[in-house]
Amino acid sequence: MQSILLGVDRLNGLIGKIFAWCIVILMAAICYEVFCRYVLRDPTTWAYDVSLMLYGALFMMAGAYTLSRNGHVRADFLYRKWQPRTQAKTDLVLYFLFYFPGILALIYSGWGYFHLSYLLNEHSSFSPDGPVIWPFKALIPITGVMMLLQGMVEVVRCWICLREGDWPQRLHDVEELEKVILDEAAAKAAEEEARLNAIERESTTRGSL
Repeated sequence: MQSILLGVDRLNGLIGKIFAWCIVILMAAICYEVFCRYVLRDPTTWAYDVSLMLYGALFMMAGAYTLSRNGHVRADFLYRKWQPRTQAKTDLVLYFLFYFPGILALIYSGWGYFHLSYLLNEHSSFSPDGPVIWPFKALIPITGVMMLLQGMVEVVRCWICLREGDWPQRLHDVEELEKVILDEAAAKAAEEEARLNAIERESTTRGSL
């Protein structure tokens, strides 16, 4: 079971990392547009559409990857103080109450948007030579499917946590700075406590002698 869960994590991680290159392409497109506009005095007719689609693609396709790394924003100041089983119960309720209905709606409506755009061979209306946009709209239902798959994995993790009392292993790429600071503070506190205990034991030993 764990190998299946991590396999889905790796799949969404690979997709997220591939689409992360949209940042590089987006930066290059914007820099080229700025150069053409202010140096050559000849702005492009496609940079706005391309930047919009690249940013949207990055935002959508990184969703499942972020969920696989447990990186989405939540009320951590409450959540992180709960026991793992309490966290799992809360997550489980919220997944079925909000997450899955929203993701299913995304898949359903996203497919409709893409299908209509494909039939019309839709082009962007923001510029005279607007690029075709139905491939971009195809990412909407694809994102929904990948988010649905990752959500199922997270539900299984909740079930394992309820059964075993602790969260199963998940893949990690980076850590939030807040978590790094908290972990360092906890490690220093544990080290200081161990030092004080050692001093106290040494004092007790000397007193007994």
